[in-house]
Amino acid sequence: MTDLLLKVCFVLSIIIAMEWLAWASHKYIMHGFGWAWHRDHHEPHDGFFEKNDRFAIFGAALSISMFALGSPMIMGEASWGPGTYIGLGVLIYGVIYTLVHDGLVHQRWFRWVPRKGYAKRLVQAHKLHHATIGKEGGVSFGFVFAQRPDVLKEELRIQMRQGVAVVREALGRD
Repeated sequence: MTDLLLKVCFVLSIIIAMEWLAWASHKYIMHGFGWAWHRDHHEPHDGFFEKNDRFAIFGAALSISMFALGSPMIMGEASWGPGTYIGLGVLIYGVIYTLVHDGLVHQRWFRWVPRKGYAKRLVQAHKLHHATIGKEGGVSFGFVFAQRPDVLKEELRIQMRQGVAVVREALGRD
């Protein structure tokens, strides 16, 4: 039982680490040199798919690679190696991302607008992320953990005063 608990904790730690990796990738890659792929995610476009969806291929490749490296065939053992549990954590994070970000926030898979709770906070935080024009400035680069909207609005106001961010519309008070 202890072995199973350790493996579950390890997978959960990978899921949490993936949110940090996704935040850093979103802020420094997607809003940096990867903007050519990410731009259409921030602008109106026709069609179901976006160039931005290409980033999901990297997450899938990471997960598949870890599963392969952790498999008994590669490890030469009868049990799964750490790579398998890393791959599982990346896979679970990818499913959470797909349901929460693409499904809930951007309404790509289902139509539900949360009226309260953390789901509403996630949607509000990501709308504030999309409030800026262009790749400069911005808030809320994570996908699953979101700060309070009032904190994000104040951060955007500071960025506007400093000339770092251009915001699409006025930021009202909660």
